[in-house]
Amino acid sequence: MSQLIATHLGVSFGEKTVLDGLSVSFDAAQVTAVVGPNGAGKSTLLMALAGLRAPDRGHVSVDGADIYSLPARDRAQRMGFPAQTPEIAWGVDVRTLVGLGRTPRIGSRGLTAADDEIVTQALAATDVTAFADRNVLTLSGGERGRALIARALAGEPKWLLADEPLTGLDPGFQLDIASLFRGMTARGCGVIVTLHDLHMALRMADRVLVLGEGRVLADGAPQEALSPETLMRAYGVEARTWPGAAGPVIEIVGRRG
Repeated sequence: MSQLIATHLGVSFGEKTVLDGLSVSFDAAQVTAVVGPNGAGKSTLLMALAGLRAPDRGHVSVDGADIYSLPARDRAQRMGFPAQTPEIAWGVDVRTLVGLGRTPRIGSRGLTAADDEIVTQALAATDVTAFADRNVLTLSGGERGRALIARALAGEPKWLLADEPLTGLDPGFQLDIASLFRGMTARGCGVIVTLHDLHMALRMADRVLVLGEGRVLADGAPQEALSPETLMRAYGVEARTWPGAAGPVIEIVGRRG
């Protein structure tokens, strides 16, 4: 089973320390939600894990190999990373955009019938088949976000690292994407997502990692990691958890002080 390990990661932007000696490991076949307040280092951690932002200190390994020593194509085959902000500068149709996700697998050769089938499956999995022939620049932000997830899926990565993948999606599509991620783990893929929505973290994740000031404040099963004590420490809010029809619900009842 694939494993992704970050060891003593340190990242600073100018005088601001974003990750402060953070060490954490991830096993495939589970959904890990990374939560925490703005500026906690969530996006920076994800980019470091994906091999897109080399840390100032520490290192990241995937299956025992230093991720920054891997050839770019090898790294891209292992890591799927849909962008947080779905800004696209060129007006291709959605199917072409998703097909670009096959590039790490096929190199410079064209798509085969087997590749086309994988692209079709990725379009269907993210419910973008209906606008596969539309210019991607005509899509809403949420639709573009789903198309970028489809592009990542088309690459058949071992790991999907998604930064705020539910942002801009209607509630129904949020549940669909959460279900999609669950299905990916059933096939052995590791999924790591950053979220602001704590209810979705409770609902979709096998594991929750709570960051604060570049460090791990809690790490474990969702209801345990998102305890009232941890939420007070991370967000400065009073909270309680109570049973709901679809699982535990977090209620924020006030600010500290």
